[in-house]
Amino acid sequence: MGVARTPRQAWIEQGLQTLSTNGVDAVRVEVLAKALGVTKGGFYGYFADRNALLEAMLDQWERECTDDVLERVANIEDPRAKVVLAGRLTLSGDRLLGIDLAIRDWARRDPAVTERLRRVDDVRMGLLRDMIGTFCSDPDEIEARSLLAFCLAIGNQFLAADHQGRTREEVRARASAIVLNRAAGQNLSGGGTPE
Repeated sequence: MGVARTPRQAWIEQGLQTLSTNGVDAVRVEVLAKALGVTKGGFYGYFADRNALLEAMLDQWERECTDDVLERVANIEDPRAKVVLAGRLTLSGDRLLGIDLAIRDWARRDPAVTERLRRVDDVRMGLLRDMIGTFCSDPDEIEARSLLAFCLAIGNQFLAADHQGRTREEVRARASAIVLNRAAGQNLSGGGTPE
């Protein structure tokens, strides 16, 4: 009986983990093989080269951040709760948040990744526009609120400021309440703020 090959998905997952923690330059076949505890020979049974792996990693990230999220929030009726859960699913957990931030960094240097990121962000902004449009009718305000919600979710990762006696969570909750046009502290079935 032969030795089982390392599954294709394991290479992709390890690539995403390495991308998240060390950036795209660290995503190397040798590095991934070592992390998986295997030889690099099995890699080439699934991928023609490193670029094919990077493309597969981007495909998985895009699917998880768009299709999977939209599927998970589809049955939520409250538009504000839908926004909150979609944000929580993509931009507050360690795994997808780290990947998202690493891809944003990578996109600064790679036009093809920039286009992929734009496509994902357009889906995210589309959801925000649709949901905010349920309680706001001015197209300019819908766009502004959508941008603010997205910037709150992404920018929060980079801000190190103190909040003059308030916790970061308190300030984010208040900012979310303003953007989503709801009373501060109003509990949503999805919970939290657009993260």
